[in-house]
This record gives sequence, structure tokens and C-alpha cells, in this order.
Amino acid sequence: MKKPILFMGALLVAASVIFSHGCKSKEAKTISLFEENSDAWFVDGDSKWEFVNNELIGVADSTSGFVITHDRYKNFELSLEFQPDSTINSGVFVQCARPEMSAEDCHELNIWDLHPNQDFRTGSIVTKVKPYEIVETLNKWNSYKAVTDNGNIKVYVNDVLTSSIEKDTLMEGHIGLQAMGNGTIKFRNIKLKKK
Repeated sequence: MKKPILFMGALLVAASVIFSHGCKSKEAKTISLFEENSDAWFVDGDSKWEFVNNELIGVADSTSGFVITHDRYKNFELSLEFQPDSTINSGVFVQCARPEMSAEDCHELNIWDLHPNQDFRTGSIVTKVKPYEIVETLNKWNSYKAVTDNGNIKVYVNDVLTSSIEKDTLMEGHIGLQAMGNGTIKFRNIKLKKK
């Protein structure tokens, strides 16, 4: 009688080890993007980028510039915090087919409350989706979140759903941050959770 009980106990232990290992391997992996002294990204354009107190700061002086990941990403949740001044034209570019940032070959999640065309203000997906809600972001810390899944994207500013696209052809690509025109943009806590 003791042998079957020991055998069943061993089976339960083995099953729990296999199950827990299987669950861990399917957990989403979160990575930090645009870290200081990392070779996982590069600068493109004339705007100035620097780190101060763990914040990535972009300064545009009649310039345009980006920081861009070398890697391409698919099916993820990107979250970050941003603080724009009142003059900067900034944005978060996701699913860029090439490491060149454009509203045509990427999803440009705009950061520009005072955009001359309010269809493309903060929270929009530039040239594709007007913001569903107006969220004011000037001169304070805010959150951006983009959730992508096989051609679908949902965009949130300060936990408010501001835009989305379903069944798009842009499903994988580079990620970039923008500093354009004149002004300053600050980013921090830039995290990507792979699905």
C-alpha cells in the first residue's frame, strides 16, 4: 500500500514541477527600452538627446530627431511616461517597417496638444485615427500605452482610450521617439511587455 502512495506522491510532485515550469515559460517578458549607455537604439536627425536623472530628454531647436530601436517588435504592450512643454512636436512611433520614422510606414502616436490640425493632436494615430477623447498633457507627467496584437492596436493616454485600429498591415517593426520643431520632451519608465 505504501508503494502506490509514494508513486502517486512522486507523480504529483513531477506534474507540479512541469506545470509551474510551463507557466513560467509563457509569462510575458518585460524589457526596458531606450536605456542610458545601451547599444539597443540609435539617434537619427538633428535634435539633441540626453539623459538627466533617468529621464530621456529630447530638445528640438528648429530641428527634427528621433531615437530608434535596432530591434523590431510584434505583439506587445508599450508603456511610458512623457512630459511635453507647450511648443514641442513629439510622438511615439510603433510598428515601423523600416528604421525610418514616418506616419505612413509607422503608427505615429502623437504628442502635440496644440497641433494646428486637432485631428492629429495628442492621442491620435497621425493621418489614420482622430483622438476619441481630448486629454490635456502639457507641462506635466502623463502616461502613454500602446497594445498591439496581430495588426490591431489600442492607444491610451492617461488610461483613457484615445484611438485604435483593427486588422492593419503594420504588425511588426521598430519603435521610435520624436523631438521636432522647437521645445523639450521628457520620457521615462519606457517598458515593453512582449506577449
